[in-house]
Amino acid sequence: MEPPFRLIDGDSASGLLLVADHASDHVPDDIDLGIDATLLGKHIAVDIGVDRLSDAVAESLGCPAIVATLSRLVVDLHREPDNAGVIPVESDGHIVPGNVALDEAGRAERIARFWNPYHVRIAALIDLYRPQMLFTLHSFTPALETAPEYQRPWQCGILYNEDDRAPRIAIPKLEASGLTVGENEPYSGKQLNATMNQHAERPGLPYLAIEVRNHLIADDEGVQRWADILAPVIAETRDTLAEGQE
Repeated sequence: MEPPFRLIDGDSASGLLLVADHASDHVPDDIDLGIDATLLGKHIAVDIGVDRLSDAVAESLGCPAIVATLSRLVVDLHREPDNAGVIPVESDGHIVPGNVALDEAGRAERIARFWNPYHVRIAALIDLYRPQMLFTLHSFTPALETAPEYQRPWQCGILYNEDDRAPRIAIPKLEASGLTVGENEPYSGKQLNATMNQHAERPGLPYLAIEVRNHLIADDEGVQRWADILAPVIAETRDTLAEGQE
């Protein structure tokens, strides 16, 4: 059985590990979500652009990465396993009939098949590489289909829960480059921070959770532009954190 992730090799000397929870729109052949296939290209199924952005940023930084290869509509790897949204029955106004029909045993089987091995591997990679800082890449839609009148103004957002060590360094650097940066926007890491809560906040590991407006990374040119923006900021944040520990 194929794992719900792919790995990018990197150097432990980079001091970094990249985690990308929502980088794929893939639905296994034996799972029927009961939705129109065109929905798999939308933000409800995948963080558009993040798969290629992860490759570009990891290459630039020389760091290892774990990149999800499963649509968030099958199992949302960025939710706690007991969260009702870990297997979403609705997303931005779209019902997911195949998930509505799942009983408790079916939900437990999905979590055991996909969520568990993904998070076990993240923990193993942290043990292997001993990173100084984790970082995660996501993208967000400029406007929700259920609220098209509200255009999110940020080009990128930095999310965090209680540990704001890395965000306090990164946000001014991004703003200094002329970007409109959302601090805990377009949603708050106080509520949506499951993967970093588990693998960074609890063990006390600094982290940077980055969201990019998805139309800005929808093509190769945009991906490279944002890799060139983000990689230096991530590296400088890591270095500044290390200096503060000396």
